[in-house]
Amino acid sequence: MGTRTKYTPGTFSWTDLTTPDQDASKSFYTSLFGWEADDQPMGDGAVYSMMKLDGENVGAISPQPQQQRDAGVPPVWNSYITVESADETLARARELGGHVHADAFDVFEAGRMGVVQDPQNAFFLVWEPRQHIGASLVNGPGALCWNELHVPDLDAAEEFYGQLFGWTSEPFEASPEPYRIIKNAEGHTNGAMSSAMAPGAPPHWLVYFGSEDADATTARVGELGGTTLAGPMDIGSVARVSVVQDPQGAIFALYSGQFED
Repeated sequence: MGTRTKYTPGTFSWTDLTTPDQDASKSFYTSLFGWEADDQPMGDGAVYSMMKLDGENVGAISPQPQQQRDAGVPPVWNSYITVESADETLARARELGGHVHADAFDVFEAGRMGVVQDPQNAFFLVWEPRQHIGASLVNGPGALCWNELHVPDLDAAEEFYGQLFGWTSEPFEASPEPYRIIKNAEGHTNGAMSSAMAPGAPPHWLVYFGSEDADATTARVGELGGTTLAGPMDIGSVARVSVVQDPQGAIFALYSGQFED
């Protein structure tokens, strides 16, 4: 289990869920991971539920905007990447062929953010921290531990993200499908890219949460009304993972194995 007080720019640092039923989602994830909710007012009677584990922030659950519901956008766990300047990163994303869906805006005193769709249409968010650095607890059971990009063209993805965030990548030879481990600008492991695409699935970033036992946690997802989409399966001799869906339809993955600090 790793505690964090800051993140190197270009590093995944936060995740939040947008869902049409916030209360039901909070109940599901607190039962699954032992999280506790700290509801923070957002205005207009809405709250942003900071989810805590052992008193540390691990993610959040928020209501899905009505326009997304009307457009048929599914619930989703979002991947945030820390940057020095949200405005400058969004401008660079445009130059590299990305599409900015939300220009940089302030989130009270917490930070500044924006929403980007990469050239292959996978969404991610950039986070310029102020009072909120992101997750203060990562890489352990019940905490964010991995972010994985699924796109058809890994070379194009490597070029886009490399130029945007200074990432490099190296192949993971144990994978039957092309799979590349991402390194941030300091050389630390920072997620992965895969060309494996489920039938009908759009390009996307997949959020992983840690588990002491992926099989037991996957079974618990079913007990709580969720669905198993893949696994549990072994990843070489390194880990055991599964891909699951919560009762509201948000997809995430579970990982058990060795965690980095």
